[in-house]
Amino acid sequence: MISSLIRVNSRQCLGLLLAVSFCFIPACANWPSKKSDDVKKLQQTLEKRDDNMAKLQLQLLERDAQIKQLEERLNSQQEMLDEAIQEVVRAKAKLRSLESKAEAASEMAEAEIAVKALKAQLAGQTRNPELIKAQELLKMSAQEFKKENYGGAVYLTNQAKGHIRAGQIQLTSREKAAPIKRLPPIEGEVFFSLPLPLQVLRTSNLRDQPDLESKVITTLEKGTPLIGYSYKDKWLRVMSEDGSYGWVFQTLVGGR
Repeated sequence: MISSLIRVNSRQCLGLLLAVSFCFIPACANWPSKKSDDVKKLQQTLEKRDDNMAKLQLQLLERDAQIKQLEERLNSQQEMLDEAIQEVVRAKAKLRSLESKAEAASEMAEAEIAVKALKAQLAGQTRNPELIKAQELLKMSAQEFKKENYGGAVYLTNQAKGHIRAGQIQLTSREKAAPIKRLPPIEGEVFFSLPLPLQVLRTSNLRDQPDLESKVITTLEKGTPLIGYSYKDKWLRVMSEDGSYGWVFQTLVGGR
């Protein structure tokens, strides 16, 4: 009797174990698949985060370049203001300046040549603020010259020269981007508002197009200075100091 009960209980336990096992088998079978999906999702999240960080870094570099240009412009304006104050102080101290007619005429002629050269360089951009101000000051200078106020004429001419220099500085910064901007833009390419000073973070290939299958133009060593002009997706269009230009992967360069 007892042995029969033991056999019945054993069969029941075995059946229960088999039932439980069958329940766990599908769960175990799905475990590697679920783990693989989680890993893929994590990788996608990390890649998206890296892309966002790289874009933010580019935006920061562009903003830094804008701030630097603004600081340079403000410094230039401050220097011009200081020169003007010094000129006025000297004029007031002398009351009647000692500048000669010949000196005033020479300064005015020099400024006229400079303003014509700036106008030619601007290639029809007649509404340039620095050019307009320089021309106004030179007209005022000519009026003072007719009044035989040669000191006033020289003072106004010097102010005009300051604006001419400011216009030339603007042209120089634009010309830095000229070699790249003459190239036909690629679909989806976005130009920075200002050229960005960059450097190579680790040895990189400079490519003809923004993809890994395109021709390698040259190899850029770590620390190589570059100028960045535009971007498309994860690629930057850059130019090196020796005049080589092409595309480099954005994570391989940084600010300098």
